[in-house]
Amino acid sequence: MILTPFTQGIYGRLRQQAGSDWDAYVNHPFVRQLASGTLPPQAFRRYLTQDYLFLIHFARSYGLLVSKLRSPDDMRVAAASLNAILTELPLHVSYCAGWGLSEAAMAAEPEAPETMNYTRYVLDTGHAGDALDLLAALLPCVAGYAEIGLGLLHDPATNLVDNPYAPWIRNYGDQGYLTGVNAAIELLETVWRQRGGEARFSQLSEIFTNATRLEAAFWQMGLKAAAEETR
Repeated sequence: MILTPFTQGIYGRLRQQAGSDWDAYVNHPFVRQLASGTLPPQAFRRYLTQDYLFLIHFARSYGLLVSKLRSPDDMRVAAASLNAILTELPLHVSYCAGWGLSEAAMAAEPEAPETMNYTRYVLDTGHAGDALDLLAALLPCVAGYAEIGLGLLHDPATNLVDNPYAPWIRNYGDQGYLTGVNAAIELLETVWRQRGGEARFSQLSEIFTNATRLEAAFWQMGLKAAAEETR
């Protein structure tokens, strides 16, 4: 299921331009195994740990975004996203505890190369470019997770009965999360109207697609950890 906001405007164009890379991200084997409940627990624990570290850098990226915006209204939207991430961290920690992962253990875990590659790419894009560049790097994660969550929730093949990953799926299809996603997409549209133009589309598409590939690599990191543990 693909909702209209995901296919319209500049976000819809960037998503479409990402093509097979976008499909490889939102339909990654990690995602399909989440839906069926067959994902190895080791893969999910690795993902959760690295996602904790990822969220810290993602919050920094939104702090940088606030500094690159000019209008108070736009700054408030970005600040709301920053606050949502900081609010999500304790919830993430609480959820991870159910998988046997403490915050201290996650904080002490070295960042995986996939985590460093992704988070530093987003931050470097933001430091080198403007708010529009940074938003293009942020949106594959923000809106991609909503598309994944909604898609799985509305897919009859998804197991939501005895699936240990059902709470994760429901979280990213939740209306509260979707409200934040819609605000992020609208902010992208606003900044595109302010600072965009067709001459910028190619560069923005490259940023968006690079971030999409890094998202898929993040999923693959979890599967790789499970494979290594079973050797």
